[in-house]
Amino acid sequence: MLSSVTDWSRYQDPRNVLPVVVLTAGAFFFSTFYRSYLKRVSQAINIAPTFWRKRSLFGKVTSVGDNDNFRLFHTPGGRLAGWGILPWRKVPTTRKELMGKTVHIRLAGIDAPELPHFGRPAQPYSKEAMDFLTSYILHRRVRAYVYHRDQYDRAVATVYVRRWLIRRDVGLQMLKKGLATVFEANNGAEFGKMEEKYRTTERWARSRKKGMWGGDMDKYESPMDFKKRMGTKHEHPVSLKKGTRQTTPWR
Repeated sequence: MLSSVTDWSRYQDPRNVLPVVVLTAGAFFFSTFYRSYLKRVSQAINIAPTFWRKRSLFGKVTSVGDNDNFRLFHTPGGRLAGWGILPWRKVPTTRKELMGKTVHIRLAGIDAPELPHFGRPAQPYSKEAMDFLTSYILHRRVRAYVYHRDQYDRAVATVYVRRWLIRRDVGLQMLKKGLATVFEANNGAEFGKMEEKYRTTERWARSRKKGMWGGDMDKYESPMDFKKRMGTKHEHPVSLKKGTRQTTPWR
């Protein structure tokens, strides 16, 4: 018995070693692949540091909370992974089922007119902006390229949706309709690589008097200035340092 245990030659036999190596490598590959591509992200706070600016989230929009943010139920792998097809791969539909299971997304690079909040009046064109964003993305599948988590535990992202088979940048479409402005801040504004295109599109919408640009410009007030006048702390989606967290409002 002792000689068979200490006979190391048996462990050098390829017939014994190869299956172990194959199984170990296979398990490692599957584990890595699952964590990278198939593991569901339930909230922005669960996004790994290595994910930001390198990966995207694909999922279904379950609610639109305001004119420039919404909730996303992450469905990694989409239909190829069985989402919407297999019985155990269904997107929840009730508020109770969705609680704590959606990623709060803030559209990068834009600022939309303010809806009424806590007794404060609505800003002109806020309803039009809300109606457009809701009709454009609610219950649709979108892909969000995430940049960082802000102080409200939202993932700041450039978001794309397919409309008539064409991939559309949601923030860019709002700028084109004159229902949002380019986000202005002294620091911390996030655009990905879209800043120049966003500013060009805003100028185009302004020159053609789209949306909010079609009114009396002497009375025009940007979303930032409106928030300041209303005494609302301006939404400044700065990146959080590791380990910090703040309660998440809708705005």
